[in-house]
Amino acid sequence: MSVHSATPAGLPFLHERIAVVDLETTGTAATADAITEIGIVLIDHGHVVEEWSSLVNPQCVIPPEIQALTGITDDMVRDAPTFAELAEEVFARLQDRLFVAHNARFDYGFIKNAFRRLGRPFTADVLCTVRLSRKLYPEYVQHNLDSLIERHRLAAEGRHRALGDARLAWQFLSVVARDHAAETVMAATRSLLKMPSLPPQLDADALKAIPDGPGVYVFYGVNDLPIYIGKSVNLRDRVRSHFSSDHRQSNDLRLSLELRRIDFEETAGEFGALLRESQLIKSSKPLRNLRLRRNAQLVFVRLADLSRPAEIIAFDDADLENANALFGPFAARPRAREMLTRLAAEHGLCWKALGVEAGGLAEGAPCFARQIRRCLGCCVGAETLATHNARLAIALQPHRFPTWPFAGAVAIREVHPDHGWERVHVFNQWRYLGCARSEADAYELAAARAEVEFDADIFKLLVKRLAEGGAAIMPLLAVETANID
Repeated sequence: MSVHSATPAGLPFLHERIAVVDLETTGTAATADAITEIGIVLIDHGHVVEEWSSLVNPQCVIPPEIQALTGITDDMVRDAPTFAELAEEVFARLQDRLFVAHNARFDYGFIKNAFRRLGRPFTADVLCTVRLSRKLYPEYVQHNLDSLIERHRLAAEGRHRALGDARLAWQFLSVVARDHAAETVMAATRSLLKMPSLPPQLDADALKAIPDGPGVYVFYGVNDLPIYIGKSVNLRDRVRSHFSSDHRQSNDLRLSLELRRIDFEETAGEFGALLRESQLIKSSKPLRNLRLRRNAQLVFVRLADLSRPAEIIAFDDADLENANALFGPFAARPRAREMLTRLAAEHGLCWKALGVEAGGLAEGAPCFARQIRRCLGCCVGAETLATHNARLAIALQPHRFPTWPFAGAVAIREVHPDHGWERVHVFNQWRYLGCARSEADAYELAAARAEVEFDADIFKLLVKRLAEGGAAIMPLLAVETANID
């Protein structure tokens, strides 16, 4: 452990209190690997006030390739303090400071997870010097630490050791101060940090508890009524962006005036955030969310028999378990008619056979499309209805409602990227049955067989997730078998 003092060129305009941090670790996974060394350079009002470092006993073997890169061996850390023993010292140095690191997501993720394992939360405003370099020196392609050393002639002492690399990141900040006007650096920093300008009616600490992981957030207005619901893979950044003066939009200005309280709900990942957002918007009906509102006018186009005209039917009249004849769903009857009219123009289909023009086929009069020579003549007997519908069936294929591809209910696992906790999303026949905390709870959800309303937005999310692949899908067939009467 070492403590030093130094005073290079200052950055008083960047932040009053800065902690430049670098870690050495046993690997790259913040949820699985461990810290072997911490280096921190503390800056107050643009001047270094302390340099601190310590080896850390990771309580596991350091891989040989990591030992070769950092020079930190198992023997060196054997008698070093554990992170638990250093936690108070580390927290005291980082608290209420701007957390600066090169490739900050790596170092911040490890620090967050190390504190999480001890049962204490840690959040900070984080500035990544890689992103700052890209923003202020866009003419260069490489922005790794070795590139910065060569490009800016940094003094590379103790490379690949925590304090040495933290000093390099601080040197880079000093170069930034030399090369750019204070206003330029402040603008770049505010942009990267999404620095908020909170509305005066909101408590000054309103954003402190918001985590920087995935989830949904709710803005409440007067009378504690929800006015806006959103989601993000980084709740902290997204919520702050609403109040960033550099990025404020008219909707954000309106929200700032109306806002009285902020609530949030963490999810295991982006998929869970999307699902929860859709549910909350439909149940809460927030004033400023126009998208994802509940729509009771869903319809399908049904083509069950080539010898009979296609028809537009209400969603409740459709049999989703026998979906071969269904196309859609569409938000409302006019949307389905617009789709059919477009297909008619593209494929020479008959407006009367499609039901988009009154009169029907029995009277034998030409439809409007036939009059302008865009219909092959089903309306006047030049083409049989079966032939017409065979062409229609081909044209409708991109809109086919997919058959549920599983034998019964399934669960999709999702694991939080930082905390490592798991959630299980249960689906059956394209309906979302709910979110479970364990496999056992997932089976209970599937077994309950509660009447769950079909949600077209969640249906689209699930179709997209399945098409992307990579989802951890667990069949819940035991439940289906156990509940057969």
